[in-house]
Amino acid sequence: MRSIATMLTYDFMQNAFAASGIVAVVAGTVGYFLVLRGQTFAGHALSHVGFAGATGAILIGIPALWGMVGFTVAAGLAMGMLGERLSARDVAIGIVLSLSMGLGLLFLHYYTAYATQVTNLLFGNVLGVNRDTLWSLLALGLVSLAALAAIARPLLFASLQPEMAEAKGVSLPLVSLLFLGIVALTVAACTQIVGVLLVFTLMVGPAAAAMRLTSRLGRGVALAALLALAEAWGGVTLAYYSDWPVSFCIAALSAAAYFASLLRR
Repeated sequence: MRSIATMLTYDFMQNAFAASGIVAVVAGTVGYFLVLRGQTFAGHALSHVGFAGATGAILIGIPALWGMVGFTVAAGLAMGMLGERLSARDVAIGIVLSLSMGLGLLFLHYYTAYATQVTNLLFGNVLGVNRDTLWSLLALGLVSLAALAAIARPLLFASLQPEMAEAKGVSLPLVSLLFLGIVALTVAACTQIVGVLLVFTLMVGPAAAAMRLTSRLGRGVALAALLALAEAWGGVTLAYYSDWPVSFCIAALSAAAYFASLLRR
């Protein structure tokens, strides 16, 4: 049986652990607030918008990550402008989601060597992360966490007591705008690891499990980040020994953690 020490000698495994670790901590932390605010559908929609951005970027010859970042941030800011009315716009978001997937397929129609690219975008390819992408993910992660820390207090106030927050002078539309911009950056990073279709795996699963295990905000955020990290690294390790797809392993561990949390009364 191959040892863990041997596994860590491979450059692609080192990159996979580093990339999945960065993304997991950011996704777990941001995902906690996403679940707390009841905006998980918006996060899922942003990943599909990112698919169109990534395929468009591939078509014109620039890195898919930056096309995804551009499209998701633009869509996140547009959703943020809807402010607290977002919860009533699920149908509109769903239509934009479908349109984005259609645009992605249109771009791929004009890009002939698409099969591998499509698979990587839909289901992720953490084992294919190179050093340049790793540094890009680190930069995105640091920007996301710094921005989240900067708006943490008004974001929490607006999430738990929106009427009182507004009365105290907190701008709910501005908070929503900034937060969805942060979510967009995190979604773009997540898709490098688990793909467009499995963003819930790292952004929603750990956060939902953490909320069932503790009602304390600080502990909940830390637990969500730790669960996401354990699932990401556990998934990469399991894939190494089983030859199963990494995204499946991470998704399976995320589901197992969430259903295990349901056992807690």
